[in-house]
Amino acid sequence: VQLQASGGGLVQAGGSLRLSCAASGRTFSRYAMGWFRQAPGKERDFVAAISLSGGLFYADSVKGRFTISRDNAKNTVYLQMNSLKPEDTAVYYCAARLSPALSSSTYYSRVEYDYWGQGTLVTVSS
Repeated sequence: VQLQASGGGLVQAGGSLRLSCAASGRTFSRYAMGWFRQAPGKERDFVAAISLSGGLFYADSVKGRFTISRDNAKNTVYLQMNSLKPEDTAVYYCAARLSPALSSSTYYSRVEYDYWGQGTLVTVSS
């Protein structure tokens, strides 16, 4: 499967952005999808995930501000980001996992994902 992330850009603190990740190659509805982010000089961290059944998982740092959703008809997963902060500045990556997760903790680990998009840069100015 190929993943193409888009929607990044420059936004002021308190603003909003919506990231999109379009998938091709295999049946999108069979994949759990996740968003990760990587700030300069830091590791790639979990942001949000959505399971095959629509279960939602969020990092504590984005709960209440970010919303992940998916449209299986469009083969696309979204990340709506509101109340953005300068510390949200990072390259955001979407990822797909084909195998069923045995526990919810699976979604939080980047090593559990099979495919990755190329990333889209989000910059939040103060």
